Amino acid sequence: MKKDIQYLTPEGKLSLEKELEQLKTQGRTELAKRLNHAISMGDLSENADYHKAKEDQGFLEGRIQEIENVLNHSELIETQEEYNEVSIGAQVTIQEGDFEPETYFLVGRKEADPRAGKISHESPIGKALLGHKVGETVDVDLPSDGKIKFKILAIE
Repeated sequence: MKKDIQYLTPEGKLSLEKELEQLKTQGRTELAKRLNHAISMGDLSENADYHKAKEDQGFLEGRIQEIENVLNHSELIETQEEYNEVSIGAQVTIQEGDFEPETYFLVGRKEADPRAGKISHESPIGKALLGHKVGETVDVDLPSDGKIKFKILAIE
């Protein structure tokens, strides 16, 4: 895996493309209207609406650049019919001791959302799981909890 490449699922790429289109069209249009309105109010030095709109414009343009950079340096995650070992794009069911099993989808860092069951391949758990097979026990160093062990129950 290349360090500067952003790994995206097809759904994640589509979501970023939609957000980019919205920001470039509707977002910029609305911001331009706000700026024109603020400018029409006169004295810009003490015009809070103008300063807020300019600040928002900076955030909007920054987000556009960020998304374009991610899309320009992304690689689609290819899902497979069957996985022999844990890799990006796999859904992995793991269990810690006697706790309930947990299932995670291994994705790139831009799509990671642990509450939605998506963990980054760069996270401590994701890194530890990569390359392992069903039935193996994996040691994971967690920054806050120390070392824990997970058994891999399934890879889909």
